[in-house]
Amino acid sequence: MVCARRASAQTADSVGVRAQGMGGAFTAVADDATASWWNPAGVAAGAFLNLIIEYGEATDSPASPPGHGGFSIAFPALGIGYYRMTVSDIRPPATSTAGGAAGRQDTGTPSVRSLELSQLGATVGQSLGNHIVVASTLKWLRAEDDSQGALDIGAMTIYGIVRAGVMVRNVTESTFGADADAITLKRQVRGGFAVSSATSTAFGGATIAVDADFLAVPTALGDERRIAVGTELWAKSRWLGGRAGFSTSTLGESRTAVSGGVSVAIRHGMFAEAQLTGGSDAVRKGWSTALRLTF
Repeated sequence: MVCARRASAQTADSVGVRAQGMGGAFTAVADDATASWWNPAGVAAGAFLNLIIEYGEATDSPASPPGHGGFSIAFPALGIGYYRMTVSDIRPPATSTAGGAAGRQDTGTPSVRSLELSQLGATVGQSLGNHIVVASTLKWLRAEDDSQGALDIGAMTIYGIVRAGVMVRNVTESTFGADADAITLKRQVRGGFAVSSATSTAFGGATIAVDADFLAVPTALGDERRIAVGTELWAKSRWLGGRAGFSTSTLGESRTAVSGGVSVAIRHGMFAEAQLTGGSDAVRKGWSTALRLTF
């Protein structure tokens, strides 16, 4: 009897109401407190103070339990974020070789396992000239009574209305558990490009963005390499904002998903936000809401 290696999933699209509403096309846009998750270099592109509290439910596989939430706060040179979410993985069925290599056969069905992961991160960045920022998020991860340190790095360049960014999540891959029950948070690399007429968070504008994974990302239903397209529109006074997005996998089954979201100003600098995502099957469906303070 042999056991195949488990595939683990910590999808990038599980945090940030604005990011999820844009289908995950947020790597080059990240200009709010969720930049500590989406692209650490984005903390330099946001407002003087940004605070977000969010909660949502999402289904990454028919067996994965829903529920994720957290808070984040960011200044132009510092970001802090805490998130609690579910990480799912899949283990292929065991294989029997009793009849020799030619007689190898599955002896069961794939099983999905999930764990609750808590992440606390601190983000710092450094400008390189007038148009480039590099930054990192040092993370403290806890799951199954085990704590580990981890690191994300990101870079962003802004020149006029053009923005580009790249994000490397889980630079130091973390493993929880042992042997067949181990779950590894795999390294993920994602790049993004955006065109935005919103020169600051204080004025309205329009943004169109594209994101793409450079590496295969293990999920509870198999490897994916997603590409996402999203847009965001704001009224001139920024009392109302809307967004929409589309994503699909270029590896394996397409598993397409569409999303939309809205932001409504409760008062100056305070927004109530929500998003809804619908997938092509039983996966990538969910919703989330947030309260965002921006000054």
